[in-house]
Amino acid sequence: MTRIAGLMHWGKVQSVEAEIIVAATMKYMIRSDDFVTSSNSWGTFCFEIGSTSIATYKGNLLILDGRLLDRQKIEDGGPDGDAGLVLRLCLKKGFKEALKVIEGDIAVAFFEGNRRRLWLSRDLFGVKSLYYASGSIGFAFASLPAALAANIDGVDRSPNPRFTALFAGSHYRTFDNSPSESPFAQVNQVPAAHLLQISENANILVQRYWNIEPQIYEDKHEEVLVEEYRSLLFSAVNKRLSISKAPAFTLSGGMDSSSILCCAKTITGETQAAYSTIYSDPTYDEREEIQDVVLSGLVDWHSLELTDDIDLLNNVSRLIRIHNEPIATATWLSHDLLCQEVSRSGYKELFGGLGGDELNAGEYEYFPFFFADLKISGDLELLEKEMIAWVKNHNHPIHEKSVGIGYEMIRKYTVDEQPGKCCPDVERLKRYYDAIDKQWFDLERFQPVMEHPFESYLANRAYQDLTRETTPCCLRAEDRQCASNGMEHYDPFLDRHLVEFMFSIPPQMKIRNGIT
Repeated sequence: MTRIAGLMHWGKVQSVEAEIIVAATMKYMIRSDDFVTSSNSWGTFCFEIGSTSIATYKGNLLILDGRLLDRQKIEDGGPDGDAGLVLRLCLKKGFKEALKVIEGDIAVAFFEGNRRRLWLSRDLFGVKSLYYASGSIGFAFASLPAALAANIDGVDRSPNPRFTALFAGSHYRTFDNSPSESPFAQVNQVPAAHLLQISENANILVQRYWNIEPQIYEDKHEEVLVEEYRSLLFSAVNKRLSISKAPAFTLSGGMDSSSILCCAKTITGETQAAYSTIYSDPTYDEREEIQDVVLSGLVDWHSLELTDDIDLLNNVSRLIRIHNEPIATATWLSHDLLCQEVSRSGYKELFGGLGGDELNAGEYEYFPFFFADLKISGDLELLEKEMIAWVKNHNHPIHEKSVGIGYEMIRKYTVDEQPGKCCPDVERLKRYYDAIDKQWFDLERFQPVMEHPFESYLANRAYQDLTRETTPCCLRAEDRQCASNGMEHYDPFLDRHLVEFMFSIPPQMKIRNGIT
């Protein structure tokens, strides 16, 4: 499982020793001293293992996990290798400014030799993981937190009480409510869309370098917005296809994965390999919903049927070895088994639809926040119409729906006095609090952060999922499980331009007539 890691420590002498490690276990070490000469005019040495690349130039060193999506933005005729391109961009513009130009699902470590400081950064949505810790021998970083807890002197493996308590006694949506924490008490995470700077005086500065800025395209006609959305989605898929060697696609019964798959078919003109997990138990099986895409002839479909014969203990043990942290949901197991099947077939990249629900209000639970937007805007006639349509389309014998229940959900999950501010589902979060000994961690002290940068309740609920709840947890699983099977993973819905556009779309264009 190719990953990046490194150890920096400043001694009493003026030179800096940098050990760059490319392995999850931190056993395979490549010293920067090996990279001091080159036969090309740039004087840069570039080295690549899988999707990890390393470049050095005159005492500066950069390592990169992942792949650039748009090399043309920074292509300068220099030597091949994404790390080489990013290194020269950093030397030209500085690290902060370089991040504004770089487009890719990447984690980066940049040692700035002349200023004797180290920079770390994570991509906009946290597709790639990056952790750090300070030990007795210096400052270390790695793609996996256990690599730091297990291998750095002065950093022990004590668990993070809050993280483990939330795992065992709360809901998986709470794991990433604090984006800087990890399962280990002495290991921190670089949050998505953030950079970290550390100099030889050991001062650490962490700051955000990008965020979704609120803007509304209300003055554009809906048909224009439809075409703009279509263009951005095709572009997001195409950018990732263009750097893929042997792509395959996940296919579920929903709109998100099938949209990505059909975009790829349209772009390439070729039938694409699609993989689905299906179940012998019909409760969660989606094989019927998948058939509309399969029968269209657009895909070469492969299904992996999971039955009661799964070797559950061995498979969960494998997941624990991959993650070195609690396993959040049963779907991680399904995804890992699918990754193994896709990898055995020789594919190198796996495309998915993660992010589609957050951008398109695809979750059922988004309805009350949409209702709250209509209520606070004073459009009560439309609110009543949408609630009636919601009841008609989504009523359920167990999860009953009515207009009265709709109003109760508005009161429960939103704050009238602060337009746009959402409330957590406290009942869901607290269901198993009693399972945790308060001497370990008192979960009653936990108050989830609920950000509200937008005026829209619906936008803020989606933003919360994207930054602190559903998406970070799922991305971590995708990344580690694909990497452990020798694959990259791509989620085109998590494209910067597409995300910025979709967060500008008014709520009434995301839910209509009780349909998301």
